[in-house]
Amino acid sequence: MKFYLDEGLSPKIADILRKKGVDALSAHEIGAVEASDWQQLEFAAKERRCLVTRNRDDFVKLTLRFVNDHRPHHGILIIPHTIPGDQFSRMATLWKTFSFHHPAGLSPYTIAFLPT
Repeated sequence: MKFYLDEGLSPKIADILRKKGVDALSAHEIGAVEASDWQQLEFAAKERRCLVTRNRDDFVKLTLRFVNDHRPHHGILIIPHTIPGDQFSRMATLWKTFSFHHPAGLSPYTIAFLPT
């Protein structure tokens, strides 16, 4: 499973994930911090990556737009706010476990929540 972290998540998490053998890319690393949520999801879809965010409400709405436009994406993983944003290693460990349980990735349009 490949991940794309939106600008709301630290690029340090992507680095930790890669060290754990998980394919992860951050919006910060590709200079997409100023991109809109729509552009972030389009990039993730084009790259066949699951978009990871804490921005649940906006990406639920965007998924509905993608469905209406018949534009599948490769899933959205929502990071709950119960995990503090500075707990990079904890998040990476939980993601690694999540990716282990979803080796083929998520089905199109799927919105999942990272189990804590």
